[in-house]
Order: sequence, then C-alpha cells, then structure tokens
Amino acid sequence: MLESLLYGVLTGVGLCLTFGTVFFSLVQNSVDNGYTAGFKIAFGVFVCDLLFVFFAIFGTSFLPDIPYFQQGMAAVGVLFLGAMGLSNLIGKKPEMAYPKTRFGGFILYFSTGFLLNGLNPINFISWVTIATYIRTALQYTLYQEYAFFGASVVSIFVVECVIAIFSHKLKKWFTPRFLTLFNRLTGVVFVGIALQLAYSSFIS
Repeated sequence: MLESLLYGVLTGVGLCLTFGTVFFSLVQNSVDNGYTAGFKIAFGVFVCDLLFVFFAIFGTSFLPDIPYFQQGMAAVGVLFLGAMGLSNLIGKKPEMAYPKTRFGGFILYFSTGFLLNGLNPINFISWVTIATYIRTALQYTLYQEYAFFGASVVSIFVVECVIAIFSHKLKKWFTPRFLTLFNRLTGVVFVGIALQLAYSSFIS
C-alpha cells in the first residue's frame, strides 16, 4: 500500500509538471489576480481529474454510445484553447489587478481549470493508460488502485497550489513588460496545443 501511495505521488507530480495549458494559466492568473485564483483553477483541475480517474478505474462501458463524441469534445477543446490563445496574443497590456472574491469569480476560475483539463482528450487517455499499466503490469488490487490514484490527484492539487503561491510571491519580479511577454508565450502555447489537438483528431 505504501508503494502504491509513493508511486501515486510521483506520478501526480510528474503529470503536474508537464508545462501544459493548465500550468501556464495557473501562473498567469496567480500573478494577475492573486494566488486564490490559482487555487480555484487547481480545484477545477482536481474535480476533473477525479472524474477521469473514476472512469479509468471502473471503465466507460456504461457510458452512452454517442456518435462522434470524441471528435465533438476535441472540436470544443480546439475552439476553447484557440480563443484563450488569441486573447493572450492580441489582448491589451496586462495589469496587476486583484478583484474581490465573489461566487461568480469562483465559477470563472473553477471552470477554466476544469475545461482546460477536461477538453484535452490526451489527459483522459493518460489516466486510462496509467490504470491499465498498474492493473496489468504492477498487478495492483482495487484498494491499491484507490491509493495510487488518490495520492496522484491530491499531489497534483497540492503542487498546483504551491505553484500558485510561488507565482504570486514572485509577482514583484514580474514587470509589465515581462507579463506581456509571458502572456504572449502562453498564447502561443494555447494556440499550438489547439493546432496539435486539431491535427491529431481530424487530420492524422
């Protein structure tokens, strides 16, 4: 059991530090709007990962067979990532703003984390692949799977919260020019992943 917990933590940290769209959005919003915004994004990712893990463990056989469902999700993901990327690329000069905490703000940041994580099919495929590996190669029991995945999703959430805190603490080093460049880089990453997702889903 301890081994499965340890492997789960290592897997979660590894998945968290892949520097994808969630990472860049987490850093950007933590710098611009405070680390609580990063916490809310991380919580959205956490809930989405819980759903992915549930289906990875118990299978997807009971889900309704919706024609072109995967392509539809991919299309929504491409549009969502593309819109966020273009917004960062052509948006106005960023300002250091810290809005008051409101329920609407929670929904905005939570949904951002949830959608960034959920609309990329690669994330779900990764969890299913991991589940298959630990079940077949490592011969984990169901309780060991619970421990592994529980440690994974919790470690992802904790690491993302730490990233949010450090991003906020280091905001004094982030000049408006640096923030502009970082936002442009984030936009390029979002657009690049959107193009990659479109190519793998509809062309290749």
